[in-house]
Amino acid sequence: MFRETGARHASPLFFVFLLAAQPQDLALKSRQAKELMAAGRYTEAVPIYAELVRAIPNNPGLILNLGLAQQMAGQHRDAIRQFEAALKLQPDLYPAWASLGASYVDLGEPAKAITPLEKALALAPREPGPRQMLGEALYATGRFEPAARQFRQLSEMEPGNPRAWYGLGESYEALAQRAFERLDKLGLGSAWSFALVAENRLSQQQYGAAFGLYGEALAKMPAMRGVHAALAEIYRNTGHPDWAAAEQKKEPRPPDCARPTLECAFRAGRFTEAARGAQPPTLESYYWQCRAHNELARQAFLRLAQLPPSPELHRFRARLESGRGRHLEAANQLREALKLTPRDPQLRIELAAALRAGRDHQGAQAVLEALLKADPEAGPLNFMYGDTLLSLEQPEKAIPYLEKALRRDPKQLRVRGSLGVACARTGQADRAIPHLKAALELDTDGSLHYQLARAYQAAGQAELAKPILQKYQELQQRAQPEKPQITPP
Repeated sequence: MFRETGARHASPLFFVFLLAAQPQDLALKSRQAKELMAAGRYTEAVPIYAELVRAIPNNPGLILNLGLAQQMAGQHRDAIRQFEAALKLQPDLYPAWASLGASYVDLGEPAKAITPLEKALALAPREPGPRQMLGEALYATGRFEPAARQFRQLSEMEPGNPRAWYGLGESYEALAQRAFERLDKLGLGSAWSFALVAENRLSQQQYGAAFGLYGEALAKMPAMRGVHAALAEIYRNTGHPDWAAAEQKKEPRPPDCARPTLECAFRAGRFTEAARGAQPPTLESYYWQCRAHNELARQAFLRLAQLPPSPELHRFRARLESGRGRHLEAANQLREALKLTPRDPQLRIELAAALRAGRDHQGAQAVLEALLKADPEAGPLNFMYGDTLLSLEQPEKAIPYLEKALRRDPKQLRVRGSLGVACARTGQADRAIPHLKAALELDTDGSLHYQLARAYQAAGQAELAKPILQKYQELQQRAQPEKPQITPP
């Protein structure tokens, strides 16, 4: 979620010290630096401010301006040193705290951004920029509840800010996912778990899958409220209004809410109350927590949709399309977002991922080549590009990029899997085997097992290939589950 943040929030913080009381040449240099900054010629302003700082040391305002020039020129490490130096001289210098946080954000180090952004907000609580960055940094570090609080306050301060609503929706979705994972860990195979997965499939218009999962929930808990109503909705959406009417009649009566419960809070529309959960938590409380957070996310995204077109709106629509398996439609939404923010690298990465998921590997290749030109050492980009070349049947060209990605992060099993496949396809069975073995735990459809078996055979180790081939066949069968049929009530 870190998109052009530093430049966007640094520029309004820029302070100018014309040094009227200083020698004329210094005042002239100060005005020159100011004009360069106003013209967007940040790199040219840096040496002038550096000269001014040398001429007038220990001036926090000048040091701050040097840092801001470096920040906006993309020299974030140098800028951080200047902001820290300015803060040693003047600890209550709000622009330095805000800009320090912004530089860490732009460097992709959100954990380091949190403290300076909190200090900036303590000094200027009504400033929306640091609050937005703080929400994004908290979200990026998995602190979803405080992130939601920041985005909620930002949405109250700036109701027309699409990033506030998008960040709020994302935070609530992450909290819903966390509640589901806890439920799934404690109650895998429970009615509550089946019902939540079914609701997700229903939201993605996967009616057959949702129908089957709701049936599993009813088998576990025949009196479970809401399931018959959901089945009726599936019948209506698939053209069976008569079946829907019959199914709706089976829905149990609403709960007795004389005693407050999470279910009662949810059904009354008090989603924030339901999202708090219960102590000690139960499978049922995790179920209602998850549903409440999902509803809060839905409301945030609905507010986003009511605003004028924005990158965040197109990004949200892209996620919806991807969830329904329409990846090329998602790519089109991301292209619309990029028309509004053409320099956003994260959006371009998401576009490449959508194109890859939609099997437009040549389109993804073009996007990734442009990204790699700007950042040739980025591990994730090298992996995506190498894996795309592999999909284009160019394993020889893929290997150097996959090797670079693995050097950047040796623990990435996905990279090892792709590198193993590339080595196997280029006749390097001995090199392929250790990579494929390491990545087997990621294999859900049997493809890596098949490649490993072939590599063992090519290396003259036919006996080792036999159990791997057997496992491949088992995974293949599992990867093709029967599609549940929608049957009458």
